Amino acid sequence: MPPGDEELKEVARTRMSDEWSDYTLYERLSKTVKQGGPFADVLRTLSATERRHYEFWRKYVPGEEPRLAKLKLYWVLFLRRFLGLTFATRYLDRHEENVVQTYKGLAHLIPEGDRAAFDEVVADEKDHEKSLEMKVESSAVRYISFIVLGLADSLVEISGIHAGSLGFYDKTEIAGLAGVIAGAAASLAMASAAYAQAKQGGFEGSARLSAIYTGVSYFLTAITLATPYFLTKNMVVALSSSLSLAVAILAITTWYSVVIQQKTFFRDFLEILLILFGATIALYLFGYVIHGVFPGIQVS
Repeated sequence: MPPGDEELKEVARTRMSDEWSDYTLYERLSKTVKQGGPFADVLRTLSATERRHYEFWRKYVPGEEPRLAKLKLYWVLFLRRFLGLTFATRYLDRHEENVVQTYKGLAHLIPEGDRAAFDEVVADEKDHEKSLEMKVESSAVRYISFIVLGLADSLVEISGIHAGSLGFYDKTEIAGLAGVIAGAAASLAMASAAYAQAKQGGFEGSARLSAIYTGVSYFLTAITLATPYFLTKNMVVALSSSLSLAVAILAITTWYSVVIQQKTFFRDFLEILLILFGATIALYLFGYVIHGVFPGIQVS
């Protein structure tokens, strides 16, 4: 048997299993949406297409059974349930881009008589990218920029307030309360600004919901960052714990945002991370100077 046939069989085994997993995934996703709607129809169409692709690769390894990628299946269904349909499909959209690139590198292995069928498979994968750009948006997706705005501002401002309180407060509880009170005031200010921005910027959604998403995300983040200050008496431990929470929140929200908006993760994450730590260090130094200039002023 020519070496090329063995390579084709090995590729077919992998691609057969991948296509079977995608077929199963789209079929399962189609059952999580309103039946009879356009999105359910698209998902079922994608499922049928993946089934044809599975059949294309299976003929090179007759008698073998595909392996279902259960981890991928459960992961995407988890994303669908907890982060929404739009997020799950945008996440899959990234996978489809990789599949197209992979197929382009396999063309030389395909027998001449199967080239037309293979070209159809590649064309189908390219169409998947367009099919997954469905106009199905939850309110959380529509207002994602306002949520990210509230989170980013809260992470920077509240972390800075806590850093500035090092050496200024004797009790961590007071530092925590300072963050909560500042967060409550700032969340109202941010909500008002978001409302005005949505009203004046030609935004298609609701200005009221824009304000709510911005203010609530800001205040909930402020409470989360302040929580460690109520759990320990050590100011340094509280600050480091709060900053760890800030980085975790930043990573999760950045990942959600870049998947929805089809951006790259590390650039956006590093930009906000540098701002976060830059502001924290600057306000710590500011608090240190204030404490040095007014040593008698200390809240206990």
